[in-house]
Amino acid sequence: MRVVIAEDSVLLREGLARLLADGGIETVATVSDGSALVAAVAEHEPDLAIVDVRMPPTHTDEGLRAAMRVRAARPDFPILVLSQYVEERYAGDLIGKGVGYLLKERVADVAEFLETVRQVAAGGTVIDPEVVVQLLSRQRRGAPLDSLSPREREVLALMAEGRSNTAIAARLVVTEGAVEKHISGIFTKLTLGPAPEDHRRVLAVLTYLGRSEPPRRV
Repeated sequence: MRVVIAEDSVLLREGLARLLADGGIETVATVSDGSALVAAVAEHEPDLAIVDVRMPPTHTDEGLRAAMRVRAARPDFPILVLSQYVEERYAGDLIGKGVGYLLKERVADVAEFLETVRQVAAGGTVIDPEVVVQLLSRQRRGAPLDSLSPREREVLALMAEGRSNTAIAARLVVTEGAVEKHISGIFTKLTLGPAPEDHRRVLAVLTYLGRSEPPRRV
């Protein structure tokens, strides 16, 4: 079996490679960011990729987004996500045949981990129970907009009308600082973390337009 490891921690990356080698599994490439993962899979055509969620340059969900790019090009390519976090925004879309998602802190048995690697490479699905719990919890919470307060929904509706923070403050008769606080809350509840390539205000509005009635202009 041939594996690519995508992990920005040098110690963990090398530790995984040695652990796999002890289990008779060859590591053909180790990379530290999402773009390098996509390139390494295309170059080496491994049997499996082991991917961390948070890697450069965003340190948010770069690993998962890179994994989804790989799966878009090769739908059946096996991927094992090994992370400290459950990234709900993409995890539900990624889970399927030939995918594993394990939390690092819960990987305590080396033999069991190696068996998981082999199962996923063979097309199996292995999901950490805590990941399942969090994804089910997300589904029970309903659509992202349901978590917004009435005031946050008002602010988001005015954002969708193209209004600036100053205009929103004047319309709602509040301070600009209050508007900024509400917008920050909207970003948090819609899981829109800072990312150089994303405009969170636009993404929030797109979520609003996609999940609710179009805003009425006055």
